[in-house]
Amino acid sequence: MPDYSLESEAGGRVAGVDEAGRGPLAGPVLAAAVVFAGPPCGALAALLDDSKKLNAARRDLAFAALVEAARLGQLDYAVAAASVAEIARLNILRASHLAMARALWRLRAPCDLALIDGNMAPALPGCVPRLGFRCVVGGDALSLSIAAASILAKVTRDRAMARLDRRFPAWGFGRHQGYATPEHRDCLARLGPTPHHRRGFAPVDQAWLPMLAAQPQLAGAAA
Repeated sequence: MPDYSLESEAGGRVAGVDEAGRGPLAGPVLAAAVVFAGPPCGALAALLDDSKKLNAARRDLAFAALVEAARLGQLDYAVAAASVAEIARLNILRASHLAMARALWRLRAPCDLALIDGNMAPALPGCVPRLGFRCVVGGDALSLSIAAASILAKVTRDRAMARLDRRFPAWGFGRHQGYATPEHRDCLARLGPTPHHRRGFAPVDQAWLPMLAAQPQLAGAAA
């Protein structure tokens, strides 16, 4: 289970940062940054873990508890996104770093250190000046701040995909959240991509080919 030791050892104002949605074929990539005012209470800490280890009901419960803790001044958090167009322009890694940088910028006050889940800190030049970064592999299972960020990013993204599902019900976004499940691949093959699918991802680009062959005028829009 994650704990608060990394934050305590660092001292100062420490943000945990994580992303959600690097792997899907559709939708934005989300990131969250979380700064606890001090070690979270036992009841809140017990709700927090790597979002991938929690079912949807547990994530929603933890999400609501984090939002309430923020309302009470026990933590500061921000969530940000990079769009499908930015993913296509930058690539998914740099787009996820952009979302992380945006989340850090949106915190109420600057941080001394950001604990980044993974093995690579945001690399966009000057994205957050004067901020130290520390990469923590498997950080969402080690750090309460990173675990909290993973939950906020995941739940926010899942809810965004549920809204997208209401606009494009045939693609099943509310069930697979854009991940490359057999159902999603089948929808791509039968229906083609939506404007919210990620160009540069092989299954999406392959689904574009029959559409471009049938309607060459789409080539410019697809580029």
